[in-house]
Amino acid sequence: MEKLATELDRLIDKLRNPDEFRAHLEDLISVYPFNEYEYIISTLLGADILTLDDYYELRDEYIARNLYLYVFEISAPRGFGERWAQGHLKSLVPSLQKPSRKTDTDYSGQYDFILADNDNVIKIEVKASRAVDFNSDEPLYVKALTSDSEKRFDMNFQQVKPRYCDVFVWVAVWRDTIKYWVLPSREVETNRYYSTGQHRGNVGEGQLHLNQDNIGEFEVYEASSDHLRDAIIRAYRIQKQES
Repeated sequence: MEKLATELDRLIDKLRNPDEFRAHLEDLISVYPFNEYEYIISTLLGADILTLDDYYELRDEYIARNLYLYVFEISAPRGFGERWAQGHLKSLVPSLQKPSRKTDTDYSGQYDFILADNDNVIKIEVKASRAVDFNSDEPLYVKALTSDSEKRFDMNFQQVKPRYCDVFVWVAVWRDTIKYWVLPSREVETNRYYSTGQHRGNVGEGQLHLNQDNIGEFEVYEASSDHLRDAIIRAYRIQKQES
């Protein structure tokens, strides 16, 4: 949004009375779908300051920078973490299956998916977070960051229980991209950023903060969307070697 606002502000300067126009914007009443940006763009088009081709280019660039902005509009934590993140991962790895008492007689929601690898059944826990401006109190969709932003962010992967799964898949969403990390559960438990005791009395549960200072240390676990299944199997084999 910042880049779009900056570009439009540059074009507003080319209007005959830019200060008068900006003053009018402050009193503008917006009703969906007629908002401030629609008003600015239509005015610039009418004044021949913005050509139709320029508008299409501006629009395409904005969409590319905000391809996943809709994910930040999911307000309910469970709606994001359970329904969206798990559904998104399932669409990328169709062979993932939801566990049940038939597959694990002790199952009671401790992990999210299982994946069959020959005679092995891999238990997988999915954690998801969104990159937002750490210093902003605005709604999520306003403070959502692009992957090239230099602003501070803090993605907190909560209620992490390494003893209940073999592999963790972390899903992190920016405005313009989604990143995935696939980690053996033991390497999460022994990671220096993993802290236990998130909630009093919850033994074996912790959290891990991923931010601008430490995200580079997790590159070794990063996987592309089309190689997630292979990454899960590889992490499982590492987990079993370390056991």
